Amino acid sequence: MDNISQISEEERDILQEIMNIAFGKAAADLAEIINIFVVLSIPDIKIVMAEDLPGYIKEEFSEFGNISIVEQNFWGEFKGSALLIFPADSGKELISLLGDNDEPSYEPQSSDILESETLMEVGNILIGACVGKVAELLKDVVTYSPPRVIIEDHPSVSMPKTLFDPSNAAIILKTVFCFNERNVNGFLFLITSNNSVSWLKKALVDFMEQYE
Repeated sequence: MDNISQISEEERDILQEIMNIAFGKAAADLAEIINIFVVLSIPDIKIVMAEDLPGYIKEEFSEFGNISIVEQNFWGEFKGSALLIFPADSGKELISLLGDNDEPSYEPQSSDILESETLMEVGNILIGACVGKVAELLKDVVTYSPPRVIIEDHPSVSMPKTLFDPSNAAIILKTVFCFNERNVNGFLFLITSNNSVSWLKKALVDFMEQYE
């Protein structure tokens, strides 16, 4: 955990501001499509050992029981995994947000497929905008794996195994969001391992030098 523990309070503050900008961009992009304002909390930054990630996320969502997860990995100098997590059945509410009316029509047997596709679409927008903005601000270029959706499952099954190396730590960047006027809320995590820390520290310095 040595590399990550060397991140200073000033660097954390800079990273939090970058994430605030990135999450704001993600919310704005989604609001343009569904025409409903998305409210985000101030990003929270935590550092944990990689092997503790599943337990950490499970604890975060213990009150929800079952959950729906959209996972997407990204690669660049800044690399890791994005997790968009909702309480189970939120996808059904999101269907109406992305549809043409408040009462979408679909056959019962197709509802699970439609819910999964809706979660994936929301995930594509939020994750793509957020990770893309972080990369842009830090002068990086990232590529993405196709997103995948896991409905009503345990968060640990979606965690990249490479983050479980006991010798690694992970930086967790988290925000809580809700859709104004709708009973939908969720959590957006960006998880990057300490393999990116040396680059990240330099990128944060370069970012601040633009304003000096």
